[in-house]
Amino acid sequence: MRRRTSPTHPFQDDSHGDRIQKVLAEAGAGSRRACEAAVAEGRVTVNGHRIDGLPAWVDPATDDIRLDGRRIKAPDRQVYLMLFKPKGYVCTNSDPEGRPLAMDLVSHPSHARLYPVGRLDLDSSGLLLLTNDGALANRITHPRFGMHKGYEVMVGGRVEDGEVERLKRGIFFSGRDDREGARTAQSRLVVLKRDAGRTLLYIELREGRDRQIGRMLANLGHPVRKLRRVRMGPLQLKGLQAGQWRELTPKELGLLREQAFATPQQRAARKDDERPSPAARAEARTGRRGGSARDARTARGAGYDSRSTPAKGRAPARRAKGARPQRSR
Repeated sequence: MRRRTSPTHPFQDDSHGDRIQKVLAEAGAGSRRACEAAVAEGRVTVNGHRIDGLPAWVDPATDDIRLDGRRIKAPDRQVYLMLFKPKGYVCTNSDPEGRPLAMDLVSHPSHARLYPVGRLDLDSSGLLLLTNDGALANRITHPRFGMHKGYEVMVGGRVEDGEVERLKRGIFFSGRDDREGARTAQSRLVVLKRDAGRTLLYIELREGRDRQIGRMLANLGHPVRKLRRVRMGPLQLKGLQAGQWRELTPKELGLLREQAFATPQQRAARKDDERPSPAARAEARTGRRGGSARDARTARGAGYDSRSTPAKGRAPARRAKGARPQRSR
């Protein structure tokens, strides 16, 4: 029977970093069990020292870790930022027309290559999530997973109750070949303020189509004058001015992941059991902003919080706990 010997490598201080099998697994070298086997077979070196047994603790940021002679690189830190995109910026990493890029408003110390999750048109503003987490981005943007996005929309003309109901039910678009298009997914709609010349709406969608909101309203003869995204799933645009950004708080990220990676059964249960958010307090605000009592009751029932974004001339809402807004210089 082969006698087990104690490791002789110099990486036995647990304050040095993470267990080597964890670092190898996170870098894509295999499962933890497979990485442990690689160590036992003498295939792993750190800073030129062969790891001849476990335990071993390493720091992937500073140590030269190799498996079968190939350098193991630490995975990029995953970054999650909320940006208040102003009007006049495009949501892309490069633009052949030379227009201002929303990405240029962010200078994160990690220097990670970030991508916008979903898009906002050049003339739209509001919440834009930036991350290098492709799996989460796919869950948020793919219609299959039903992640809702909420928008404040100012339109021309007075949107009457009958038109509101038609929008709530979903309307039909014409396809490119003039055939009847697909029906929009059920949306949530709240009238925040309306008069003869304009109407302020809150619209929540669970599917994303090119210029969907503008097309919905254009079908009813109400051109969009201003559009701002104020919600994305559990995230609310608050604590930021246009052009500022901040990291998501741990609580925000946890809620976002929970909703994005929910099972079909959990998503169905959430739709059935969806309760109004603290946004139900919009009744008082909509009354002060000129909406009718009926509009206020509608806002209360839909669970929209108009305080999530600062209105022009008012101080910004209290920012999320632990969040520090940044403005790139």
